[in-house]
Amino acid sequence: MMTKPPQRSGFSAFINDVEEFAIALILGLMALVTFANVVMRYVFNDSLIWGLEVTLVLFAWLVVFGISYAFKITAHLGVDAILNMVSTPVRRVMVLISVFACVVYALLLMKGAWDYWAPFAGLDATTGRWFPTGFANSRDQSWYETEQIPIPFAKAWFEATFNYGEEYEKLPRFIPYFIMPFGCALLLLRILQAGYRVIIGQQKSLIVSHEAEDAVDEVASMNKGD
Repeated sequence: MMTKPPQRSGFSAFINDVEEFAIALILGLMALVTFANVVMRYVFNDSLIWGLEVTLVLFAWLVVFGISYAFKITAHLGVDAILNMVSTPVRRVMVLISVFACVVYALLLMKGAWDYWAPFAGLDATTGRWFPTGFANSRDQSWYETEQIPIPFAKAWFEATFNYGEEYEKLPRFIPYFIMPFGCALLLLRILQAGYRVIIGQQKSLIVSHEAEDAVDEVASMNKGD
């Protein structure tokens, strides 16, 4: 079975509840918007013009949330054929190497995500090819908007803060794109947490166990018994 993280309390439990609530909320909103669009199309011969774009944005948010969440519950798939061939101490070292590689990868993703998102929010991207070495003036792209999504709230504040007082006709792109740096930061956090659990012996690896293979072996044994 999957390795379950230890019981949480206090702030850690709150963050965990918020994350799971966000995933459930996104799924619910996707289903609600899609259902409403179907009803409007086939019953009222109309549609939510922004429905498809909202669903795509929510799906992207769900995927990014899911990547970090899967690290937390050890649900990512992986190949452990070599790990199973070596002794426990060597296996532990190899797992820690994989943790380090994942941390480096997450840092690279975070830099790329920030550099892509920052200009849309009127902020500066980082310098440096691989790792941040500072910040440089980026071409302001905060006036970029989504195709059809309306602004549900705080329209005047968004215009005054991010668009020099100019009017937004649709939702500015930096809002849906914010999931990129936020999701990468959350991914990095979850990898570090998983690495810590590996170090203290609460977790053996970053990947899912052989639950499916065990189930297949169990069914095979039952069939042999017949």
